[in-house]
Amino acid sequence: EALLPIWNAVPKNEYGRVEWKLLRYMMHRHFMHRYKVLVKGFEPTLQLNASHAGTAKILSEHAPALARQLLDGLHAEHGFSLEDTIVMAEALEQLIFSSDLTLLQEVYLDLGLPLGQALGKAEVARLLEAFTVHWLLDADEDGARALLANVTLLEENIPHWRHIASMLAGSVQAAEANRQRAPRAGDGHLALEGRYSFEDVLELVGGIGKSFASYWETECQVIKASLTDMDSTSTGRVRISDFYGANLGGEWRFGESEGYLRMLGALDESSPWRGTQVIIPNYLQAASNCIVSRPHYMVCCANECEDVLSELEVAVGAPLATPEAILEVVGNMTDFNDRPAPLDEALRGQLRRVAETHGGKVPLHGRLFAQWLHFVFPRECAFPHRAGEASFLTPSQFGDTYMVTWDEVTKHVEDGKVFAAGTAAEKGDGLSAIDMQWMTQWSEEEELPGDYSLQLQSPWARRSRLLVPGAAAAAAGAVVTLLWVGLSKDSSFSKGSAASPWQLGGGGAPRVHSV
Repeated sequence: EALLPIWNAVPKNEYGRVEWKLLRYMMHRHFMHRYKVLVKGFEPTLQLNASHAGTAKILSEHAPALARQLLDGLHAEHGFSLEDTIVMAEALEQLIFSSDLTLLQEVYLDLGLPLGQALGKAEVARLLEAFTVHWLLDADEDGARALLANVTLLEENIPHWRHIASMLAGSVQAAEANRQRAPRAGDGHLALEGRYSFEDVLELVGGIGKSFASYWETECQVIKASLTDMDSTSTGRVRISDFYGANLGGEWRFGESEGYLRMLGALDESSPWRGTQVIIPNYLQAASNCIVSRPHYMVCCANECEDVLSELEVAVGAPLATPEAILEVVGNMTDFNDRPAPLDEALRGQLRRVAETHGGKVPLHGRLFAQWLHFVFPRECAFPHRAGEASFLTPSQFGDTYMVTWDEVTKHVEDGKVFAAGTAAEKGDGLSAIDMQWMTQWSEEEELPGDYSLQLQSPWARRSRLLVPGAAAAAAGAVVTLLWVGLSKDSSFSKGSAASPWQLGGGGAPRVHSV
């Protein structure tokens, strides 16, 4: 049921199935939307090619036969059905949320608890707290032990620890009630005695992974609130001098270096009037704000744009939609501050331009539409960089320079004062708001998450495909590598229109290709 809306909205092949790239795309969306979990190997920033198909790391390591079957078997030729998609989601869920078996065994041994011994409620509660601290700190075993030995340090270093401890205690109480109602076969005596086997505890640990993101989301919203307070233009952007300047005022969260922010895709460096800016949703959804980084998955801040796209998928129920259908749905939406979507003429015209690129309809999962959604909901929807321009490296993977130095903070703040003074002088000289149009980051290159050849073909080409498969295949290849060769001269957003983001975004014709 959870997968049906996105399944209906992605393009199918002639067998009514989806290719691997689209299955991968759906799995990423599903786990991020339902659990705020990023499955490693499914990162949207990864570039796929013949040698790197973007298989989930956990599949390659724990179910290699299944991984080979997915990429080389019958599915590789005919694609994946809805049933295949559901089975894949269930298999990944089982693998991911039971993948911390080794860590749980290590925590048992660390606490001197025999693996084969059933534990009482008090021991389970202590075990879960120890597991969660090790889970949060990943490979820092010494750090985890130090925090567990000092409650004051624990509360200072892990945000909302008391709430987390309360959640862990609640999970034990809930498990107790469930076991009393429906004891597992062979474990009835343990349920009656209020004792827990290793398998019972492993099940509890899997539940932590599924529900933990809801607790971390509170911290994500605190971060977002701090950033939106600095977003005086409501563009979803904060000057980098203000971002770092918050540290001078006591804010401790904004410590990523400029180089690390750039690599994460969290910077907009396109505006000559506002200088370098931090993009709020890109920053929130970056790896540096994921609270948990395990070998096979990460627990991250919610992608708030998922709600927007999901509502569109339910309403449209197809891979493509007309601008009018999209505007009708989005026009009834509000942002997370309950403000209506700002659908001015510039944005409406921009959506129609995207449709012109594809023969009158907009691919709901293409880069250009994601870019349009970003400018409609700039604080919720991330800016979609072109493939390969951003990465999902954690701070430890990036290296020692992931943290900004105090000297760099001071320099950014001072540079920001000079830049702001120069901008104010330009505005005094008559630089209009249109001249300072904020959609300077717009780029015209389309990227589609899979093969849209059937959907983007003209009706007569579709009929030809049924009669002459070889010729139709050639036409399909031509569609995927489509080069859009120019804008209509009589368009209301032709060159010279002051509000045209196409003009401000750097010029050039939109290119369409599958990624």
